[in-house]
Amino acid sequence: MNYDFAIVGAGIAGASLAAELTDGGARVILLEAEDRPGYHATGRSAAFWDECYGGPEISPLTLASGPYLQDHGFLKQRGALYIGRRADARKVDAFLAEFGSTPVTIERLAGEELRRKVPGLREDWIHAIWEPGCADIDVAGLHQHYLSKGRANGAVLRCGAKVTSARRYAGKWTITSERTEAVAASVLVNAAGAWADTIAQIASVHPLGIEPLRRTVVQARTSPAPPLDMPLVLDIAGGFYFKPEAGKLWLSPHDEVPSKPGDVAAEEIAVAEAVDRLQQVVNWQVEAVERKWAGLRSFAPDRLPVYGYDPHVEGFAWFAGQGGYGIQTAPAAARLCAQMLLDNPRDAMTRSLDASIYAPDRFG
Repeated sequence: MNYDFAIVGAGIAGASLAAELTDGGARVILLEAEDRPGYHATGRSAAFWDECYGGPEISPLTLASGPYLQDHGFLKQRGALYIGRRADARKVDAFLAEFGSTPVTIERLAGEELRRKVPGLREDWIHAIWEPGCADIDVAGLHQHYLSKGRANGAVLRCGAKVTSARRYAGKWTITSERTEAVAASVLVNAAGAWADTIAQIASVHPLGIEPLRRTVVQARTSPAPPLDMPLVLDIAGGFYFKPEAGKLWLSPHDEVPSKPGDVAAEEIAVAEAVDRLQQVVNWQVEAVERKWAGLRSFAPDRLPVYGYDPHVEGFAWFAGQGGYGIQTAPAAARLCAQMLLDNPRDAMTRSLDASIYAPDRFG
């Protein structure tokens, strides 16, 4: 069978784009290298929907995705606090100035109100920005929603299909992979996450410099246990974030360590940094590190995602470089990219988005 689109990668990026493309009537096949989709970044995310996370150029995608996530039941309200030490006053002011003219709802918080939200907060932490709209995301539910929607629309999923070659001739790609038969498609879409540049090279497309960075998450048992309704807490200087999860604490040192694409694991130094940074913030005791894991977040050189057709190779498209924001932006990002690939008009979800800032041709 000849497909309109062959998408490499069936994590949240590939799954959401397949659902949107098949909604538009396209014939789509998903080629996933692992034995199950979402094994890497998607399956290891401690995702939250945070209107400010990623900066002002990511925020429009997040805001546009919010109603879809809320309407389909994938969000659970939590709220977020960006906190700072005494020396971080300028960072707090800059944050407020950066988002003050956007639709995001934020306010300065201090004193007893701050300490009620984070019991045991050490006295040096006196600055905070409260973002009430932040919510937890049901990552597994969202991923399965898109896989199911694509399947219902006729999308085909092949797992264990690690792409080994891709050649274009007479307007068609022939894509071969391990353990599966060759696939023919008019358009090859690169949604391979940490492997995005690798897939580009296999297809004789110039890579964009998309770099995988390791991010560590720790599940800790603390005394006292974190309040179940405590907000997501983020360092205004970018040194950590933590939130409660089923009576335990999920904690990250906000690390970004360049790594080769692969099955990464948490390193002990990152785990130790996470615990040390937490103990500089609150007076809780860490009784045990119960779990630790790591995933890869992949960034283009300007740290913005890449959506759309490659300007130099016909029939090759990018849906990559989502960094740590691919899940919270999935509905709007997939809808926007599908509209670009199908040359369809914008709708209410995407009309306000500036697609040009995410286009591959910005790299020349």
